[in-house]
Amino acid sequence: MYWLSQRLSVLPNTFLLAWGWQRRILCVICGAVTAFALPPYNLAPVLLITFPCLVWLLDGALEPGRGGARRRVTAGFFLGWLFGFGYFLSGLWWIGAAFLVEADRFAWLMPFAVLAMPVGLALFTGLGVGLAALFWTDQFRRILLLAACLALTDWLRGHVLTGFPWNAFGYGISGSLPLSQTASLVGIYGLTFLVVAISGMPAVLADSRPFRSRVAATASAVAALAAIFVFGVVRIWSLETQDTALDIRIVQPSVEQKDKWRPELKEEIFQTLLDMTEAPLGGNARVGQQRLVIWPESAVPFLLSLEPGALFRISKVLNEKTELVTGANRAEPGPDGPLYFNSVYVLGPDGAARGIYDKVRLVPFGEYLPLENVLDRFGITKLTGPFSGFEAGYQRRVLSTSEGFSFLPMICYEAIFPAPVPDKPQSPVFLLNVTNDAWFGRTPGPSQHFAQARMRAIETGLPLIRAANTGISAVVDGKGEVAGALGMFEKGVIDTRLPQGTGNTIYGNSGDVPMLVVAFFLVFLASISKYNLSSRIN
Repeated sequence: MYWLSQRLSVLPNTFLLAWGWQRRILCVICGAVTAFALPPYNLAPVLLITFPCLVWLLDGALEPGRGGARRRVTAGFFLGWLFGFGYFLSGLWWIGAAFLVEADRFAWLMPFAVLAMPVGLALFTGLGVGLAALFWTDQFRRILLLAACLALTDWLRGHVLTGFPWNAFGYGISGSLPLSQTASLVGIYGLTFLVVAISGMPAVLADSRPFRSRVAATASAVAALAAIFVFGVVRIWSLETQDTALDIRIVQPSVEQKDKWRPELKEEIFQTLLDMTEAPLGGNARVGQQRLVIWPESAVPFLLSLEPGALFRISKVLNEKTELVTGANRAEPGPDGPLYFNSVYVLGPDGAARGIYDKVRLVPFGEYLPLENVLDRFGITKLTGPFSGFEAGYQRRVLSTSEGFSFLPMICYEAIFPAPVPDKPQSPVFLLNVTNDAWFGRTPGPSQHFAQARMRAIETGLPLIRAANTGISAVVDGKGEVAGALGMFEKGVIDTRLPQGTGNTIYGNSGDVPMLVVAFFLVFLASISKYNLSSRIN
């Protein structure tokens, strides 16, 4: 036992004794390596290295009994910011690809965007680690404290201003379908807590406590991981998903972003969509069945509402049992000119619109420009294609087909937000995500986006239908299992049947409130314990 204990202390001492630039560089590296747990790499075991290393770096910087509260918070915030900067830089570098689509206009902005986003997002990680540092001790519970604080700041990151919860730490296990099932209980922010708590617990093996107690703490994390895995396997095998009476056709035209809005290609792109809509049935499609055809976000390269001829042509490729849901930009008059919306249309067999949803959560710098009057002076504009920018819709709402199959539309990155499922009688039958990830080419971005959309299905127990211009298009059931998919830049259709949902989930009914209560309670306990310890020392 003593020999094993000595061997286990070699790596921790490297981090505990690091100082100055050594500690800072190690913190950035740990954060950067953590991002390899995300899609498309899905190397979740790296979490068992990087989070213990973060704990050891904090242990080295926050020696118990030394330094006031301000120093501890400052030191923790700085280390947390460095960790977060490495994590978001490694996990989000691909956003730079969007600035190369129109390189003559936007390429000069690429390095600023690639660096600015990690700098800003890392503030939340710094805040979480700084809060944990305030109540840091040499006890086992510091791991739970760190997990609670990072879960709280992941939640905060998803809500401050417009929110941007991309790559919450909980997505580190999204590559494992059994482990992801716990999202049906606690949601993505609850997964963040579990991921950090379980993967960080091996750090206690380096503590100066009896070896048996250290092993017991680590064994508890192993037991928790095993329980989560068993729950996931049982949920996957015990919940049977039957097919509904609705058939689905997803159209993936695979139009590259550089070609999307070229006037000379307008007719070719539209005709491609029509041809793929009326192509012979495949997969397990049923002849004569009620069918819903789905085109991706802003599928048509023009304003559909101003093209009655286009609506007539659409009606010609539909039949009395077929409806079309498509993403399309639309315009309406405004006081200073047209107002543009990123929308979803439900079109009947006659080509008439039966429902419209306008995107509520717009992409900052992509669809609208924060502080536009200021940034315009520096030549910073929006990546909106031919339009000057979009207006936000009024509220999230459910749309429905003529046969009563209601769905919650999520346009593009709206799918990265945990979906609020409306109560009956407007409760949706499925989730619909239309998107255009062509901006990001063959980078990790589209894989990350798909993983986050799939997590919405697990959280709610509702099937997800996803139509993406260049991929990844897919049909996902309420357990997160993929029933059919088209990869990146595959041109084709998916013909399948809409699966039934798995029923209400605990997270779908309760949302994030239980996670927030538990996290705040753990921080409160840590503060009380720290106060009592300080009182005894003094």
